[in-house]
Formats: sequence, C-alpha cells, structure tokens
Amino acid sequence: MRKSFTVLTAVAAIGVVGAGVAAAGGPFNFGQFRDQQLANHSQDLFGVGKPIAASSTRQLTQAEAAADPTRLATLAHGLRARVVTTQGPAVDDQISLWPNSSHPTHLIACNEEGTTSPGLVRIELATGRVDTIVTGTTSCDPTRRTPWGTIVFGEEAGQGGRLYELVDPLHTTGVTLDRTTGTFSGGGGADNLVTRTALGTAAFEGLGILDDGTSYLDGDDSNIGPKNGGPGNPLFKFIPDHPFVGTAPITSLSQSPWASGRTFALRVGLSNNFGQGRESGFAQWLPLPQVDNPNLEAEALAAGVTGYYRTEDADLDPVALQRGNVRVCIPSTGDETNHLYGETICLTDGTVAQAEANTAQPEVQPFQIGGTSQGINMPDNIAFQPGSGNAVLHEDAETTFEGPHNNDLWDCLPDGSDQDLLSDGCVRIATLNDLTAEWTGGIFDATGKHFFVSIQHNISGTATILDITGWR
Repeated sequence: MRKSFTVLTAVAAIGVVGAGVAAAGGPFNFGQFRDQQLANHSQDLFGVGKPIAASSTRQLTQAEAAADPTRLATLAHGLRARVVTTQGPAVDDQISLWPNSSHPTHLIACNEEGTTSPGLVRIELATGRVDTIVTGTTSCDPTRRTPWGTIVFGEEAGQGGRLYELVDPLHTTGVTLDRTTGTFSGGGGADNLVTRTALGTAAFEGLGILDDGTSYLDGDDSNIGPKNGGPGNPLFKFIPDHPFVGTAPITSLSQSPWASGRTFALRVGLSNNFGQGRESGFAQWLPLPQVDNPNLEAEALAAGVTGYYRTEDADLDPVALQRGNVRVCIPSTGDETNHLYGETICLTDGTVAQAEANTAQPEVQPFQIGGTSQGINMPDNIAFQPGSGNAVLHEDAETTFEGPHNNDLWDCLPDGSDQDLLSDGCVRIATLNDLTAEWTGGIFDATGKHFFVSIQHNISGTATILDITGWR
C-alpha cells in the first residue's frame, strides 16, 4: 500500500517554505512547491528514490552505447536496468509478456519497419535470443496477449493497416505474410496465424481487451489528422458475436471472439450536440456498417465521430478493473512545432458487464496535459503499474524542440479526491542519453517490479530492450 504524508505535514511545510521565501523577498510559487513535494515523497508515492530533475542533453557515441546499452538511460535513484537483448530489429515497439504476466519466459514484440524486415519477434528472457515469428507486416506497432491465450498484433499503416491473431507463438517461426491476400505461408506454424478482417483496416496502435473479447482500439493516421481542417483520429469499440467465456487458452483460432463481431466509433456529445470543441464529456458509441473487412476510419469519418490528434498506445486501468469498472487511457502525442504538447485522455465505459453489453454511458476526460520542454510533452505510450495504480508515460518528442533535450519516462499518480480529474502529479523517473532515440512499448509484469521497455532508433543501431527494476 502506498504511504502518504498528512495534510498537516504539507500545511506545515507550506508555512516554513512560504515564510522562508517571503523573508527572502520573493513570491511563494506553489507549483514549484508541489513539484518539490512530489520529489521529496517519491519513495512513498512512486516507489523510487530521488527523481530526475531535468531531461538529459547528453549524446552517447555509437561505441559507448554498444559497449554498455544501459548507459543509454539515466534512471531515478534506486532503479536499475538489465539488458534483455541487443539482438533482432532495431525498431522494436510494443511488447507482450508470454505465457503470462506472473512468470514470463518470453517477450513478443512488434517491429515498426517494412515488409522485408522481421514483423513480429519472440525474445527469450533467459538468453536474449530473438527469433522472427512473422515477416511481411509493415509498421507493426501494437501487440497484446489476449485473455483467451493468443497474441494479437497490428499495423500502424495508414488506412490499410490490419490486425492479426496468433496461437502458439513459441512454435511459430519464420512465417511470411502476404499483405495483399492476408494469408500466411512458409516457415513453421503458418496455420497458427490469421488476418482478423472482422476488425477491418485502420492505422492501429492502441488496444485494450476485456476478458470476453470486447476491445477498445485507436489509431494514429496523420494523413487524416486535424490538419487543414481534417477531423482527427477516431476511437473504436469492437463487441464480439461470440464472447469468450472460458478460462483455458483456446486451441483453435476459430474459437477466438475476434472471429466476428460489431464495430462502433465514439462520438463525444449526446444527441446532435457534437463537433469541433467537444473532445471531453459524455459520449455515445455509434454503430458502423457491418461489413467484412471495413475501412474503419472511412466509416467513422462518414458517421461524424470525434477526432483526436495522434492517438497512440492505450492501456486498461487495472485498479478500475479490480473494482469491476472499465477505464482505458490513451496518449495523444500532439504537435511540438505548434506547441500542441499532447495530452493523455481516459475513456470510462461503465461496469465491465455494461461495457460488454454496450449499455453504459461512455465518458472521456483528460488525465494529463503536456507542456514546456521540461514538462511532459508528446506522450506516446502508457503502462499502468499493478498495485500502485500509477501510470508510466513515454515521451516521443523531437529532441531539438526548444533546445536539445532527450525523451523521458514519467511516473504519474492516479487522480485523488480533489477539484479536478487530472493525475495528482508526475515525476521524471528516466531520461535518455541519446538524442536519436525514444522510449516505447513499456510493460510491467504482474508484480509491478519489472518494467520491460524498448529504446527505439537508438545510436547503437541495434535492438535495445531493458528490464528496469528497483521499485519499492
């Protein structure tokens, strides 16, 4: 259980700090005081020692990074990193734990490169060995282990991206995807893979999957983003025709709830009260035309749904799920050239039973607002930490933005009982020492003490996945 410092302690501290600053002739800056209190109590609030005060401006050489990949990152006091692998593709993105989150033996990761590069890879935790499961995808980005014991993965490839499903990832190797036909061949275990046409095409990135197969999806397609009056990126919901109700992993892909179902898109605003300026508040799920292999983004735009700017990863809030509720949080990366620093939004969809029956009143509210070169800007990925309920946000900013500085990892508290719905505060827990790189794909194990994360596009030119530990 997280400890907390008392209100009286905080009030006393305000008095001491305020008196000291007033005596020195300067105004009392409560915002800075709050940030300092977060840092002072970071062990209790975040499970780490002293957080990092500022982004690194350092640039390692290729030789330095190759000699010791852990030097690519500076971590908050108490955290430490182990190199999982430097093999395989250099653009590993989102990661799933296999066969479970309690005792994983492998990581299953997407590679964002093109069709001639490995698309989905398997990484053995004990040795760092990397094997290619599938080649032929393009811009493979999201991957999740499903409640029914499969791996789903998708492409962030404009309006032509697809979702795929894999059973038995440990015995599927060297398979080739034909994106034109959506079929798999060659290697070992091609029959273990299928293209999920029921979920259509889009630039897939974020996935949140409930136990019965009800799923939340978002995509980042900058081609239809809010440029020159464009409508932005929609949020989707998939409800299976045949929900998963078992407990054991499925043995055939025909048993998957992703085989068929209905798709909906989110419109913020009730009745006809929707449109530009309405990005938060009560919402509704609009049914999309039910055809096989639909272009989801085209259908959503025709329906007149709410758009966001560069929606990226998504993660289900485990604390909400434990309470029987559905809350999925989604970073919107933003546009640093226009000081649109990005934000993280959270979608609530009632109880689990209501979400699965699609009878809830959905609602969208902001959780974190970015800002300034030394604050959280351009959030890309999100990972909730089991136990604490804290959320780790990954930055993906242009590192020349407002002077050279590297991308960071931020640890954010849940929203408490206060006057807003935002996180109660965030601290910087890691910063890169490589202006070419970004954090991506971070995921906690079930204990919340192992955080597996990829350092993408880094100066070494090789894959670098770290296991960060030390949370207390």
